[in-house]
Amino acid sequence: MSLAHPPDKNAQMTLEDFERFLALPENDGRLFELIDGAPREKMPTEQHAEIQMRIAGEIYIYLKQHPGGRVTTEARHRASTDTLNDRLPDVAYTRPERVQPVVKRGAVPQLPDLCVEVKSPSDTYLGLRAKAAYYLSHGSTLVWLVFPDQQVVEVHTADAPITSVGIDGALSGMTVLPGFTLPLSLIFEG
Repeated sequence: MSLAHPPDKNAQMTLEDFERFLALPENDGRLFELIDGAPREKMPTEQHAEIQMRIAGEIYIYLKQHPGGRVTTEARHRASTDTLNDRLPDVAYTRPERVQPVVKRGAVPQLPDLCVEVKSPSDTYLGLRAKAAYYLSHGSTLVWLVFPDQQVVEVHTADAPITSVGIDGALSGMTVLPGFTLPLSLIFEG
């Protein structure tokens, strides 16, 4: 079986196949997720990367004053109960009580408490909202979907309706990052 794609459009790649797929020389340096058994390449832009780093940087500054949690960018995460998904949130934060030893190879064996996805040109609104639903149903508490063109962030939680925060507003870390606020003007500047 070729690992570049499942053998037919109805076949699903296993996690073992996905690990072999990632190890292929032609995939070196490329970013892939496994979504419902199908590999999907992430194609971030400079705008995407800049927003991603601003968010991660602000969380990192927060962690200097509130040590113990972990913030990462583009780190692979996998729900222990799911054999068809291996996700790469643009920014991920895990609370201190859930931090495990640093994974040096493969995926973190749990989803983070906060997942951030920044819309790239190849992303769809429905696809991002499906990611948010996936994260929340597999252990995440809070998801921020960032829409750069509209300068809006959707806030998703398991127990409340979706809310939107505009350029004049600020994101709250809620119970995940207590006391953390992030004005959207900081992430959409420039």
